[in-house]
Amino acid sequence: MSVDFEEILAAAARIEGHIHHTPVLTCATLDRLCGARLYFKCENLQKVGAFKMRGAANAVLSLAPAEAARGVATHSSGNHAQALACAARARGIPAWIVMPTTAPAVKRAAVAGYGAEIIPCEPTLVARETTLRDVVARTGATFIPPYDDERIIAGQGTAALELVCEVPGLDWVLCPVGGGGLLAGTALAVRGLLPAARVVGAEPAGADDTARSLAAGQRLPVVDPRSVCDGLLTSVGERNFPIIQRLVHAVWTVPDDAVIAAMRLLFERMKVVVEPSGAIGLAAALAHAGELAGARVGIILSGGNVDLERLPWLGAPGEKQ
Repeated sequence: MSVDFEEILAAAARIEGHIHHTPVLTCATLDRLCGARLYFKCENLQKVGAFKMRGAANAVLSLAPAEAARGVATHSSGNHAQALACAARARGIPAWIVMPTTAPAVKRAAVAGYGAEIIPCEPTLVARETTLRDVVARTGATFIPPYDDERIIAGQGTAALELVCEVPGLDWVLCPVGGGGLLAGTALAVRGLLPAARVVGAEPAGADDTARSLAAGQRLPVVDPRSVCDGLLTSVGERNFPIIQRLVHAVWTVPDDAVIAAMRLLFERMKVVVEPSGAIGLAAALAHAGELAGARVGIILSGGNVDLERLPWLGAPGEKQ
């Protein structure tokens, strides 16, 4: 299966009623700071608090009945784990989630709350993949990857589809990039409805493999990623990168201090809870305000799962301010 605009339209129809049609918000203060008209697609208000619900729902609902009956499995310590567990519960099928022992207790509790079975493993990629293979062999469950999958890409693209349908005439769409499922889906959706608009990926400077890969003309793995954007630390996927190469105007890298400043602006000015990975689009817009001046700019706020005890501008718990 190859993913294209028609697959995104099909995904939108498939997941209708299973996900939230999230609002698009504006903020005059942020418009003035950027010198542009900004439209924020609030996936922080999506089920499970992130856009990941879209791809997981599309993947689970795409399964044939016999395949679905055997359940689904993945390895994840983040939003994909919760999204897949939620989507599986909605379809009434079992889910097995391999989670590293270092995963936060609150995330394990959320996954368990959706009825999935958690299989702990050591916090290494080898351990995660080996444990997952054992689970799939034992259960017959279908592996649903977090981003490197056509069904996931198509599902994630429905966020931009809604944005472009609701806000006509956008000149730019800014989107976070980690594994690239959201950016690839966004690029396909925007090209399908608004081919003149420019799609830009926003990536942490400390995990800039997509920007480096575009410059090199080939996928380069992430090397020692370090960023407050914990949802954007993975390497861009094999299926996602060619779409990004073909359809994305640029990837703008952003330092962590700019991400934290943008996150705080969203809290203080828009009154919305957004995690660092979700705030990076605004940070990129502010850093490139000259290029965006006077334009209509869509920005995807990808998630809002933030530990309120560890807000990045507060310092370590117990530390004197």
